[in-house]
This record gives sequence, C-alpha cells and structure tokens, in this order.
Amino acid sequence: MTEQSLRNSFVRRRAFLRGGAAVGAGALLTACTSNEAPAQNNAANVANAGANSQPGTPVTIGFSAPAADHGWMAAITKNARAQAQKFSEVTLNATEGTNDVNQQISQVETLINAKVNVLVILPFDGKALTAVGQQAMDAGIQVINLDRVFDTPLAYRTWIGGDNYRMGVNAGNYIAQQMKAKNIASPVIGEVAGIDSLPLTQERSKGFKDALARQGFQVGPRVSAQFTPESGEQQTSNLLQSAAKLDALWNHDDDQGVGVIAAINNANRKDFLMVGGAGSKNAMNLIKTDAEPLKATVLYSPSMASSAISLARLLGQGKGAGDFAEHEIPAEITTYSAVVTKENVDKYMDVGFDS
Repeated sequence: MTEQSLRNSFVRRRAFLRGGAAVGAGALLTACTSNEAPAQNNAANVANAGANSQPGTPVTIGFSAPAADHGWMAAITKNARAQAQKFSEVTLNATEGTNDVNQQISQVETLINAKVNVLVILPFDGKALTAVGQQAMDAGIQVINLDRVFDTPLAYRTWIGGDNYRMGVNAGNYIAQQMKAKNIASPVIGEVAGIDSLPLTQERSKGFKDALARQGFQVGPRVSAQFTPESGEQQTSNLLQSAAKLDALWNHDDDQGVGVIAAINNANRKDFLMVGGAGSKNAMNLIKTDAEPLKATVLYSPSMASSAISLARLLGQGKGAGDFAEHEIPAEITTYSAVVTKENVDKYMDVGFDS
C-alpha cells in the first residue's frame, strides 16, 4: 500500500495520541461531565445517537482519492461509495482516482467550485494537496483529511487514519508472545518492510523494534519491499537465502504479502510463523485455514473511508458523534491496529479487502 503519509511537524504531536489519548473510530464514549450524573449523560448520548442515525438535511459530499492501483486503495474508494449509499440524504460526488498530483488538485478545485457541503480527501501527496485543502476550508467547505495527512491542520476540519506505529507495536507484541509460548529464548525475527523512505514505513519499523525490545528481543534479518507482490516475493527470497534459521517474520503489508507467501512456499520453508499487515481477505482466509505460516495480520483497515463518509455526513448536518459526550466531531481520529488471528478472524472478515 503506497500511502505517502507526510506528517511533518505534527508527527510528534500525533505520537502523543498513540499513547492512548486518541479516539478510535466507532468507539463508544460514555464519559460524564462534572455537571451531570452518569445516568443522565448516558441517556442523552443514547438519544443523540438515535437522532443522528435518522435521515437529516441533504448533504453533498465530494470525494477524492488516488488511483485504485492496488487492493488497499481500491477498497478505500469502494468503501466510501458503499457507505454513502447507506444514507438516503447523502449525494456522493466522487472524482476519478489519480496518482497525478496536479490532476487531483484540479479535481478537488472542481468539487470546491461545485459547492459541495463537505470534502473527503485522501491526498496522493499530503504536502502537495495542502494548499487546495486550505482553499476548501477558506471557502467554508469542511474537509475530512483521510489517512495521508496535510502539512497543516488549517487544511482540514478532521483527520482520520491509521496508526502505523501501533501496527508495529502490536505485530511485535504478538510475535514476542508466541516466542515465549514456544520457550524460544533468543528467536531470530525477520522483517519485510515497505518503502523505507516513507515515514509510514519508518513508524511501523520503529514500533516493531520498540515492542520487541521491551520483551528482550530484537529484529534480525530485514529487507525493504515496495508494497507490491513482485517486490515482496523478490525481497523475501533474498531474506530467506540469507537466513538459514528463522523463528518469526513480520511483513508490513498484505498486498505485498501475496509475493512474500509465494517466496516462502517456493523455498519450502515451514520453520517459522508469519504476521501480516493491513488486513486483506486473502490473508484472513489463510489465517482461518491455518495451513500457511501466516498466523496473524495487524489491521490498517480501509474501512476508515467508510467512517470518513459518516463523519462528513454529520459535519454537513451540524451534528456530533452520537455516542460521544462532546457536541462536536473530534479533530483527529486514529483507528486501532487490531491483531487478527484464527480465534477472532470471523469478527474482522467484513473489513477485509481483496489484494
């Protein structure tokens, strides 16, 4: 998944959110204020949630995303369209996906000129699309910035996206637990990363390294792929040739994981367990059958696009999140990187995507 999440100066600020202050998409918040009894506040939340689920004033949502050139990105647009269809009062004005920055800017400007009520933008390049996001906000059109972040919060009303650092942490924690359960004192743990120059890959790798270090383990052989099946197969073949012994392997992305698993099968290696990333249906089906080295995958789900459309609807209607105590939609929402295993895979199949 070739997301270019250019978070610049406020990566550090969002790092605080990763420590537990972030609100997970779809989470229920039942906190009470100092002026209300919990029962009163909870009742108000329930009533608000019910009202928000009812059709409201018509809302036109503009949607712009990169080209659907791989499974994860294709699912982003698919999920957005499907979610919009659930609301009778929502009209979705979606542009054709493009990886041409100038073309995406032009498409967003067209949506601004069409006077859509709210914009949902997953920029091909967050830095390059910042100005047009700010242009929309200045025109009174609220912007939902999806995943790849703009350079400044002035360019969006709400950001929603995944937690790359937490992906690495949860992958590392799962592998550490498995190694301890097998009584492997000094395991050899490999890593097939994505594109190393991208901040998202750096964040995932750091989380992985940090989690393993807390358990007294370290990352062993490591290669960097390109988020494609072809690069995944090539780089994993190189890793396996250099690692005669391997106890566990984390692959950052299930799209490139198609090639990673092909390389493992070609090498006839069955001496280690594997964890994937993102949460494709392909990976989940393999986890469910328990016939491959793949035992888990860590979510970075494109279902965030569905949540973005829901948030855009509420913003367009001047509503808050029904289950939240606050009256306004949060400024930032970080989805959670759940670990999908054989034991819970059925719960997550609905958010899986086709690689």
